[in-house]
Amino acid sequence: MLRLLVFVVGVVGIGWLIGATNLPGEWYAGLAKPGFVPPNWAFPVAWTSLYVMIAIAGWRTFSREPLGSAMLVWAAQLVLNFAWSPVMFTMHQIGAALVILICLFVTIVTYIGLELSRDRPAAALFLPYAAWVGFAGVLNAAIWRLN
Repeated sequence: MLRLLVFVVGVVGIGWLIGATNLPGEWYAGLAKPGFVPPNWAFPVAWTSLYVMIAIAGWRTFSREPLGSAMLVWAAQLVLNFAWSPVMFTMHQIGAALVILICLFVTIVTYIGLELSRDRPAAALFLPYAAWVGFAGVLNAAIWRLN
């Protein structure tokens, strides 16, 4: 259980830290956005829930095979996930952020595929994540197109 706690606190804590240090700010507020942008309060709620699910899936995978291919893909998706906010909100690189989201989506789907036959609960924990990142990609692409 200690390892699970470390995964949850680590993933959620780093996610919150990156979010808190790479805020959208005035630059993002001034961008043209599509009508389907969720309200600002939805993002921390969604991401906190997703980070808990990501952490639990990672803990399950790590507990079974710490250096296996699924764990390496899990780590890769986390690096991509944590890279998006600085690229989008601090560097103001909308197109590069979209590329990150596309790569992130591919790693999420790859993780699901790897875990589907080995650990269905871990794979299932990534389904809402895939849906949210897919939506985020559409949103990012729309913002890029509008600006």
